[in-house]
Amino acid sequence: MKHFILTCISILIIVPVGFYSKFYNGPAQDWVNNSLGGVFYEIFWCLVLYLVAPKLQPRLNALIIFLVTCVLEIMQLWHPLFLETIRATFIGATVLGSSFTWTDFPYYIIGSLLGWLWLHQLIRTVYHTDATVSHD
Repeated sequence: MKHFILTCISILIIVPVGFYSKFYNGPAQDWVNNSLGGVFYEIFWCLVLYLVAPKLQPRLNALIIFLVTCVLEIMQLWHPLFLETIRATFIGATVLGSSFTWTDFPYYIIGSLLGWLWLHQLIRTVYHTDATVSHD
């Protein structure tokens, strides 16, 4: 149960940060809006996958998320009407993306690595907290 609560809190932290990166207005705006958000996107999906599959090892979780987001990036080269209809919405464009960019892949790698570290720390926190609870 603690892992669920900590994961939900983590998601409540990363979602506003990710959305803020899409609306950020300031120095390096283009980079923050279009590239850095990929890091938060990966972390978010690592956390979501952990919610539905908590027994999955963090490194496997991060690898799965990285591979799926790479496939989604490549799918941005495909423009069937049903996908274009979804991509025309804010959430659709946020989740599926709207244009293919090779430069997104390094941010997916960084985000997956940070997602793995986040999950690793989350799991350590859950088990460390459980181990230090007094059984008086």
